[in-house]
Amino acid sequence: MNTTPNTQILTNNMWLTDNLTDQGVNGVYQALRLGIRLYEFDSYVTMQGRDNSALTNGNATSSTGIFSNTWQNLYEGVQRANNALYGIVNISPTEETKKGRLIAEVKFLRAFYYYRLNQLFKGVPIYTEPIVWNGATLPRNSEQEVWTFILNDLADCIAEVNLPDRYPAASANYGRITKSAAYALRGKVYMYLSDWQSAIQDFRIVQELGHTLFPSYQELFLDVNEQAPEIIFSIQNAPIPGYGSDYQFTFGSRTAFGSNWNTYLVHPDLVDLYQMADGSPFSWNDHIAGYNEMTPAQREIYFLRNNLTDGERTAAQNRQLNLSLYLPTQNEERIRRAYTNRDPRLAANVILPYATFLGDNAGSDQVFTNRWPFRQDLGIGSPFDLRTDIVARFYYLPRKFVYTGGNPPIPDRTSGGYDYIVMRYADILLLWSEALNELGQVTNAIAKINEVRARAGVGLLDNSWHQASLRDEIRDERRREFMGEGVIFFDEMRWQTLRQTTFYEGNGIKEVWGTRIAPYNWVGDQLYAWPIPRVELDLNTSLQQNPGWID
Repeated sequence: MNTTPNTQILTNNMWLTDNLTDQGVNGVYQALRLGIRLYEFDSYVTMQGRDNSALTNGNATSSTGIFSNTWQNLYEGVQRANNALYGIVNISPTEETKKGRLIAEVKFLRAFYYYRLNQLFKGVPIYTEPIVWNGATLPRNSEQEVWTFILNDLADCIAEVNLPDRYPAASANYGRITKSAAYALRGKVYMYLSDWQSAIQDFRIVQELGHTLFPSYQELFLDVNEQAPEIIFSIQNAPIPGYGSDYQFTFGSRTAFGSNWNTYLVHPDLVDLYQMADGSPFSWNDHIAGYNEMTPAQREIYFLRNNLTDGERTAAQNRQLNLSLYLPTQNEERIRRAYTNRDPRLAANVILPYATFLGDNAGSDQVFTNRWPFRQDLGIGSPFDLRTDIVARFYYLPRKFVYTGGNPPIPDRTSGGYDYIVMRYADILLLWSEALNELGQVTNAIAKINEVRARAGVGLLDNSWHQASLRDEIRDERRREFMGEGVIFFDEMRWQTLRQTTFYEGNGIKEVWGTRIAPYNWVGDQLYAWPIPRVELDLNTSLQQNPGWID
């Protein structure tokens, strides 16, 4: 029997030509796409899943799928990187200049996969050679040992003379690893090590290599600007099934009726975190007297649409809403005022109550309005309500990353062409600010924050802040800036603030006025170090479990 597959190249033959070498390295990049949808992690913090997960309902164990899937996907990336390094060095006929560049790219990618593993699991086995069948038997390295290994790979990457600093937009090589990406990632590692000065040095080099903020926050997240100088490292997407972004699909572009059938929603806590445009804090009581003192259910009255029908009024009474607080012809206008004159990033990121959204109706542009309660569409020319598949509830909906208008790039909007941003310059600026603040350089830290705030169009911070209060403000600034980008969850893990910011008493999946649909339950501080998956413990008896986790 012939056991040689006809549809794939055997590992030992993979690196025999320059073309096969390119394909092999592309496979290391492709592992970035293996189910590691980083924005999903933010559904536990600034966003919310439409349903509770094992992490949020407190039922997570070492057998929970997210742990094993993440472990396996990231180690698949490590395995591909180790195969590539072996093949390029020992087999490939590729000329030496190109070899040097490819080795640097692969070392960055291996460092990135280990970076994610160490962020989550806090110490994992370090494999530097291709793993043979049943050969994954190493014990865990310490968290510090993994950080050191990552730093060494990134140092090799940076030292490679054939690796370019950056690729210009429209370059055929755009999206490949560059020195600016390596400096940025190394600076992020130094943040975990509290090596603030080393982080600052690397962040300064990223700046010197030409990365800048894109002028418009809202327009940064459009396809036409996916190669802006702000982007340091992104996963390349094409609007082809299997090769595209699914941000848009899960954030609300799933059908042709505007933003609806969402997998992910926006948490009310994040909406309330966005300041007034002048930089002053937002408070509901400044807009509706006594709002903060009401129960969440009572607040619904302020979100009702104008001119309720008799049936809608009866339903509101049955929910025990106080209709004496309802303004029949001005209710919408009153609630809209609470969202006006706010940090512009709020309206750029979130479809707010009574905001409009340009969607699609039978291939043509259609303006929808986000009203409550929802009324069925009445036909062309009617004031269309924004429809979701959960119209019995009223949630804040994502606007960021959601496609607009008719004639989407592909019919089902499941494979968008917008590149997946992994690192951008605003992230570097705010990390730089954090490092400066931890060194006591408060004035310099404020200057870095203000670069991000000025681009956003929100009032700048003055110099009255002290280190402790500025630390909290930097963290809030990151939450406002990076909604839905898969950044904030890892921040909260690094700061160990999830218990306070997400799992506080009474929090959970909430409607816009705060009514809790499903509670969040804190599994315990062990969440800051994910469990080694049960299946991996069974396969490799050398592994030791993280404290606090049970099967």
